[in-house]
Amino acid sequence: MTKKSNIKYQISDMLQGPLVVIVGQTASGKSAIAMQLAKEFSGEIIAADSWTVRRQLDIGTAKPSLGEQNKTPHHLIDIVDPCGDFTAVEFQRLARQASQDISWRNKLPLLVGGTGLYIDSILYNYSFSPKGTELQRERYNQMSIEQLIQEAGDRQLNLESIDIRNKRRIIRLLETDGYAPQKQPLRPNTLVIGIKYPREQLLSQIEARVERMIQAGLEQEVRDLSEHYGWDCEGLKGIGYIEWRDYFSGQQSLEQTKQRIIQATRQLAKRQNTWFKRNKDIIWCSSIDDVRQQMYTFLSRY
Repeated sequence: MTKKSNIKYQISDMLQGPLVVIVGQTASGKSAIAMQLAKEFSGEIIAADSWTVRRQLDIGTAKPSLGEQNKTPHHLIDIVDPCGDFTAVEFQRLARQASQDISWRNKLPLLVGGTGLYIDSILYNYSFSPKGTELQRERYNQMSIEQLIQEAGDRQLNLESIDIRNKRRIIRLLETDGYAPQKQPLRPNTLVIGIKYPREQLLSQIEARVERMIQAGLEQEVRDLSEHYGWDCEGLKGIGYIEWRDYFSGQQSLEQTKQRIIQATRQLAKRQNTWFKRNKDIIWCSSIDDVRQQMYTFLSRY
């Protein structure tokens, strides 16, 4: 099964060509699996990650290295400035374009990531509500996260499905008045695979990854970004970044900072698990061999 696939992906007679989607919790190893299988199946990766889209956020987002990206083509990485605005609507548009381009070059698009809303916007052709007015957006931008959460609570909007540390997500909830994206049936010609490991193994992998990030120079990366852009920068509100603020101000030790990152990453993994386990279209696998077999079976029809 390790021999490179000779399957060609002719889609001239199809509205939408084959798409393989690989999802999973943070630190589940889905990116490494996807890169290996992209080589075997003549594939290119579309990253479905709300943080790796940002330039200069490299170590803390576990972004594939330039060497890895040179070996395996990646799309939708490093397309937004650290403090820039980026929405699921924009991701959906760009991911569709990337998938079509990859398919028409007779390559296999692999949509890979852990940002559930991004993934589902492609799987189920989400219809999003329009943005709010510029005046409304300006008002919300001037408010603190605590004030935004208070307003959402006053309006009885459900905050459970979003990351309340992400100001942009709360603003979007307020702008749409809690409107949920309208979904269609599963995209045709699509295989959805989930990478799943026992809980204790995943927790161990999270701790090991955070340690590797620190050894790779995460502290200096965050220091440089915070000094250049300030802590109000959207990119510095992510896990692996915001936890350093108290460390730089002398309020916590390096070990405490590391433990905060580990804890926040565990919480993210729990939210991701909650999101993905509701999706009955996902085929769960626990090894690259399992994923490989599912892909061979799926692609044999093309």
